[in-house]
Amino acid sequence: MRALLQYTLDLFAPDDGPEPAPPPPVATGAQPSTLPAVAIFRHPRANREVRLCGNLVGYEFKRGKRRTIGFSVGADGLVVHAPKWVAVSDVQQALDEKASWIMRKLVEARDRHARMHANRIEWRDGAQFPFLGNPMRIVLDSSHAGGGAGAIAGAQDAALGPDAVRDLRLGLPHHATEQQIRDTVQAWLMRQARRVFAERLDHYAPRLQVQWRKLSLSSAGTRWGSARADGSIRLHWRLIHFRMDVIDYVVAHELSHLRVMDHSPRFWDTVRSVMPDYQALRGQLKDESIPLWN
Repeated sequence: MRALLQYTLDLFAPDDGPEPAPPPPVATGAQPSTLPAVAIFRHPRANREVRLCGNLVGYEFKRGKRRTIGFSVGADGLVVHAPKWVAVSDVQQALDEKASWIMRKLVEARDRHARMHANRIEWRDGAQFPFLGNPMRIVLDSSHAGGGAGAIAGAQDAALGPDAVRDLRLGLPHHATEQQIRDTVQAWLMRQARRVFAERLDHYAPRLQVQWRKLSLSSAGTRWGSARADGSIRLHWRLIHFRMDVIDYVVAHELSHLRVMDHSPRFWDTVRSVMPDYQALRGQLKDESIPLWN
């Protein structure tokens, strides 16, 4: 039975899922603890440490009902999953064999986090944030505060081109708090996300010969989207920051799971049937960073 009949698309590491390790080999023991650390990568829930390529890595170690050792790298760092019966020395051996892959992913995650901090949104009048890949400027305008709209987006000026800054007028006074501004912008973005995502699902579902039944907006920390065999689709609302073609890739990816509930070659052929350049868009989803939301 397919586990939970569900499949997900990683938020911070858009690979096909946790990197599987080979069957546990004979243990060779841990590396000497006297090696100098070039850099330190520590998961906030780290309960074990290891040196990989000279770097000190604190990782979260979990045992469970699985057959192989597996690794996943997300925004917090490295998580190692292992069967209950596997010896710690075998886990160490698997870590050594995948050290280069793990360090590459950890560096990518660290760099992505740095870009997110550099793009931190300042919740004030005149601040900007990306909407469908283009800049949008916050304008505090209490003149429509009682109208119930909350936020009104200015029309796109065709004469200025598609990259021109648009205004988002919030029905708030100039002394509004950062929390009030952020909450009003988020409510508007989530309304736009639901509308846009539903339109794109309706566009691609017939082409893939599938039916979606329910759209939910997600705030999951590590997933861009997920699909269930019953036709339920979950998409992270902050995808609305990206250009439409990147959103389309995630939509096509999740709808394709309604036909193929894994990441086999048949699945990628299904994605390719409606999106021939999906690999480039997949790379952009990984490389581009959304602004830090706080």
